[in-house]
Amino acid sequence: MPILGLGVFENDECAPACLAALQCGYRLIDTARYYKNEDQVGKAIRESGIPREEVFVVSKIYHPEHGYESTLAAVEDSLDKFGYEYFDLYLIHSPLSGKETRLETWRALVDAKKAGKIKSIGVSNYSGRHIDEIRDAGYELPSVNQIELHPFCQQRPIVAYCNANGIAVQAYSPLVQGRLNNPVLVDLAQKYGKDVGQIAIRWSLQHGHIPLPKSARPERVLSNSQVFDFEISAEDMARLDALDKGGAGAITWNPVDAP
Repeated sequence: MPILGLGVFENDECAPACLAALQCGYRLIDTARYYKNEDQVGKAIRESGIPREEVFVVSKIYHPEHGYESTLAAVEDSLDKFGYEYFDLYLIHSPLSGKETRLETWRALVDAKKAGKIKSIGVSNYSGRHIDEIRDAGYELPSVNQIELHPFCQQRPIVAYCNANGIAVQAYSPLVQGRLNNPVLVDLAQKYGKDVGQIAIRWSLQHGHIPLPKSARPERVLSNSQVFDFEISAEDMARLDALDKGGAGAITWNPVDAP
């Protein structure tokens, strides 16, 4: 799985951004049924000329569609829209449907994986408690947990749980939806000769996360990928770590505490 991806939330016509991302080296695209642009992602891959097997594509099932049969139907519908025969990773988008329905949804994803429609399966916005339900039911654990993650909302208990259980952590909203005028970020951007977004993405990479920055502008898609030619020092990483506000720092729905 690539260590940096493009997010396409709230981008109904995301094919140009996806195409720009593929042309400048991205090989991971994160979509979802809720985003209503799985078809645009497939279109961009076909237009790029890059072989399908070289692009890692993630989609997700939203909680109103959770359940065993409805999940199997949703996966088929996602594939029809996407225009290919499989997804590399398919996630439960949130834990909001309740324990019993969550587990039925997971069972469906396990079966879709066995059928070759999905290469790997995971979750999003799950706490360790939600993942323990999967373990206790005797199913395979998720390969990925995708959560809101940036210097102001570091989700440390969830990250520690995932690290201890071999679950990769994907970081959505790594750019804090553009709210990057914090003095520490501004100071470090000047110090390293980078923009504040690049500092936030690099922070995520150095913590071992897989950031998924979102932009519809090709020039920003490119600059968000230019983060492999510098390293933030341990001292400066500590300055960024100190910005954590826990759950209070979240700027999205962040439903990790759902019952």
